[in-house]
Amino acid sequence: MTDVAGQADEESDGDRRRFAQYHFAVNNILHIYNRMKKLSLFVISLVICMVGLAQYRPAKENLNARKQFQNNKFGIFIHWGIYSMLGDGEWVMNNKHINHEEYTHLADGFCPSKFNADEWVKAFKAAGARYITFTTRHHDGFSMFTTAESNYNIVDGTPYGKDVVKALAEACRKHDIGLHLYYSHLDWQRLDYPLGRTGLKLGRPTDRQDWESYFSFMNRQLTELLTNYGKIDCIWFDGWWDHDQDPSFDWHLPEQYALIHKLQPACLIGNNHHGAVNQGEDIQMFEQDLPGQNTYGLQGDASISELPLETCLTMNGDWGYSITDKKYKSTEKLIQMLVGAAGRNANLLLNVGPRPDGQIPVEALERLKGIGEWMKVNGETIYDTRGGMVAPRDWGVTTQKGDTLYVHILNLADKALFLSVAAKSVAKARMFADKKPVGVVKANDGVLLQLPAVPTGVDTIVEVQLK
Repeated sequence: MTDVAGQADEESDGDRRRFAQYHFAVNNILHIYNRMKKLSLFVISLVICMVGLAQYRPAKENLNARKQFQNNKFGIFIHWGIYSMLGDGEWVMNNKHINHEEYTHLADGFCPSKFNADEWVKAFKAAGARYITFTTRHHDGFSMFTTAESNYNIVDGTPYGKDVVKALAEACRKHDIGLHLYYSHLDWQRLDYPLGRTGLKLGRPTDRQDWESYFSFMNRQLTELLTNYGKIDCIWFDGWWDHDQDPSFDWHLPEQYALIHKLQPACLIGNNHHGAVNQGEDIQMFEQDLPGQNTYGLQGDASISELPLETCLTMNGDWGYSITDKKYKSTEKLIQMLVGAAGRNANLLLNVGPRPDGQIPVEALERLKGIGEWMKVNGETIYDTRGGMVAPRDWGVTTQKGDTLYVHILNLADKALFLSVAAKSVAKARMFADKKPVGVVKANDGVLLQLPAVPTGVDTIVEVQLK
């Protein structure tokens, strides 16, 4: 005979076990679902980021800005900050191992009473430059503009108390010259910046590094620069190389680039990382060398892209003001670098390092004046041109504008010059300076230009009219 009460208890126990098993299974499913959901969101975000990166399409305004950038051909780089007070270049904090807390006291005495943005911009424009690139924040972390992100800036942290970026932006608009802004990716001052291969002996603690905090800080500052100063033609990044020995370090460049292009679609982005260009970058930069050269040892195996190109160059040895650095390149050498850049389809960004009082060194002003005088006469062969159909040679380079080929002879001890162009494509040739005719003789695989005299001076230019 069956025990009904016992059977009921067993069924009750069985129900509880089944419920417990069911509950356990449901919880597992929910746990797995939640984990998969988080993973899916991560994967989706990653895919969106990758797709967005792969499908970066510059806006129409951006493409137009690229063409204008190439037409400009010549810009002035300005390295200026509280490091100028020490007169030992912009890397003095790192090179002299100055404690990060002690270094900040430089700001207490920074008062560039002779700074005049209008005079600066007029001098640069007279030199033939069509844009300036100003260091808004260098590796020492000091901001040369007003910012809500830190009191460590020229407005809130110095007796000067004025926004030099604002003054420069107004002067640039007044004199119709473009404004580019340099911004350092690395920071030797902020405690949340993840230590790289520089700034290791500055007394910074190692337990405060917070990449997400620092990344957010940078983007908020970039937002300020792109919303408070009117039209900005380019953001010029530097410092990526601080983590180049750590392949796992991610600067989150796609997100940062997307922010910039969203705020100002026409704003160009360049990054001085000494390597191949990344998606989202609009220009490629070369430091201290013309494209295709690597005498300075920074370019490595970086290939030349089809993006607009720019070479940045110091007038002397340092970028920031150095009271002992008098090794200025000659005006003639600087002109030849400008011509050499143009012949390689690149711009020249020539640096000046103002003194701590805000004045530009006399040596720099003399060279700017000399370049300006040359550009007044010969600028037609530089502005609005592209690299010519004849590739750079030992004797010089060519630039081209439509059917006009400008042959820039920089180094030739002969009255004849061979050009590797089809003879049938050449209509005539003449000297650019005095318009005297130049003989054109058909030769194997090209033409021979018969010059009236052996070239002398900084640049002898022949104007070749193509059919």
